[in-house]
Amino acid sequence: MKWITREKAKVDRIACPWLIKNFVDKDAQFLFVPKENVMDTAKKEGAIPFDTPGAELFHFREDGIEYDSFDAIIKKYGLKDEALDELARIVRGADTKMPNAPQESPGLEASALGFREICTDDHENMRLQFPYYDAMYAYCKGKMSGKLRLEH
Repeated sequence: MKWITREKAKVDRIACPWLIKNFVDKDAQFLFVPKENVMDTAKKEGAIPFDTPGAELFHFREDGIEYDSFDAIIKKYGLKDEALDELARIVRGADTKMPNAPQESPGLEASALGFREICTDDHENMRLQFPYYDAMYAYCKGKMSGKLRLEH
């Protein structure tokens, strides 16, 4: 299946493809286009839009909390995994104005900004950042099991 979002990805637009590839659609293909072209290109390509205004898989509010597109994908596809929920909190803290964001969130945002600067395009950005998300997911598994915790 094809999936489409806005170009020049930072946090949510790299985290979501990682989530999709690992938990929703292992054969996913991703398109990155200018913001104003996402919905039209989605129709032309038969692609599922995400993290763009007007898409089902976009930021939403529930019980006074702003959730991001990563959360929307978890909710829509019924993903049940406490480590994934913890990773979602970290991503949300890096991507939204979340009060009391997890301590890992600023580092994720900084890394995402740095990757965006050193990559030539969004596909290279995904390729380089996916191992980072693999590591963060492993960290979250360890954190939830009590085996890992930050020391500072």
